[in-house]
Amino acid sequence: MKHSILLLRLMLLGIFGLGSGATVAATAGTDINKATFAGGCFWCMVAAFDNLPGVVEVIAGYTGGHSQNPTYEEVSAGGTGHVEAIQVLYDPAKISYTKLLEVFWHNVDPTVTNRQFCDIGPEYRAEIFYQDAEQRRQAEQSKAELTQSKPFKDPIVTRIVAASAFYPAEEYHQYYYRKNPVRYKYYRYTCGRDQRLKELWGSEPEH
Repeated sequence: MKHSILLLRLMLLGIFGLGSGATVAATAGTDINKATFAGGCFWCMVAAFDNLPGVVEVIAGYTGGHSQNPTYEEVSAGGTGHVEAIQVLYDPAKISYTKLLEVFWHNVDPTVTNRQFCDIGPEYRAEIFYQDAEQRRQAEQSKAELTQSKPFKDPIVTRIVAASAFYPAEEYHQYYYRKNPVRYKYYRYTCGRDQRLKELWGSEPEH
């Protein structure tokens, strides 16, 4: 199953073109904060955060591993320890870290380890990577509150860990959902992401 889904993703990249798209630069003079999350396929996680008011840029990449400058193929093979992740650059005057955490939780399956939806392996684990003590406090608080209020029975196993080096993914992965919307939606549906999120949270997230 893992290899078939990876093959599907590689086919979507190879057959339908890499596309192009520039990232958005932070506004000069604006205080920009950084948040790092992993929630399975980074194409889907970029889409979840990209259009939030106050979010300046969402970068797909790799983190949490033991080698430098890993490639998509290396991470997908599972030997580097990295996870597909996103780095969210945001204006804290317009959107809070608490709000970002809320969006994160409602776009992942927090009841499983070393997988998300159809993507299986530690490179697809869901994790919150805190940048400082305050982010750690808020993340742990949000997890504790969710444990009390969650609409599902299974325990929350998503880890909260210190951020480490973040490596942007190859350009063809950046904003894939914008560059190839039809193929992206096909992958997302095939992966069963929205179906499972609806089971967990009662509704599908916006994306």
